[in-house]
Amino acid sequence: MIKKIAIVVFFLLINFSASSHVSHYSDLNKLEFDLFRNNKFIGTHTYNFKKNNKKLEVESIINFSIEKLGIVLYKYYAKGLEVYENDKLISFNSKTIQNKKEKFCKISKKENKYFIEGSSYKGFAPEDFIIGTWWNHSIIEKNAQISAISGRIINQKVTFLGEEEILVGNKKFIALRFNFSSDDNKLSKDKKLNTDVWYDKKNLIWLKASFDKKGFWEYRLKKLN
Repeated sequence: MIKKIAIVVFFLLINFSASSHVSHYSDLNKLEFDLFRNNKFIGTHTYNFKKNNKKLEVESIINFSIEKLGIVLYKYYAKGLEVYENDKLISFNSKTIQNKKEKFCKISKKENKYFIEGSSYKGFAPEDFIIGTWWNHSIIEKNAQISAISGRIINQKVTFLGEEEILVGNKKFIALRFNFSSDDNKLSKDKKLNTDVWYDKKNLIWLKASFDKKGFWEYRLKKLN
């Protein structure tokens, strides 16, 4: 029985990765997520997709705050831009303000390799990497993701948790659920990756994400255009 399940998962992942390229999202214009912490709405995360011939620009804007008794305890704003041409990353830039502390990440080509200049890391990127912005389902195939906030390299382990029905708004989806965890056990708890992400089985659109870090956080898809 276990062997049969493993075979099913294997072929599922093969079919999943067969479409793992940026052009898969050529008809997508916008993704908008509501952000919740401990089941309380705190803000939004929006992706805008702009196509021009063989070039794709993906703008990401995150804006949320945590309040208690009308007092803002934590405020976060980030804006990033991914640029792709012929399915290949050309550049990435982001700026983040986290409780008045500024962070940044810039990825560009240098000596025919990707080079990262970030507030947490500066140097060449590993060959098998992706920007950790979740919208691109190719992330399930990668050994490392680059923090879109600071440029930190996060070696990851991806585990397929199965297929399940989830409710997004008033609509039901059959979703593929994956867990992303840090490959480095030496990391402190606040830097360890441990996030569950759901992708629509039909069109591989990111539907939902959740993780525990000083509270239970959720991304819930609000609008798809």
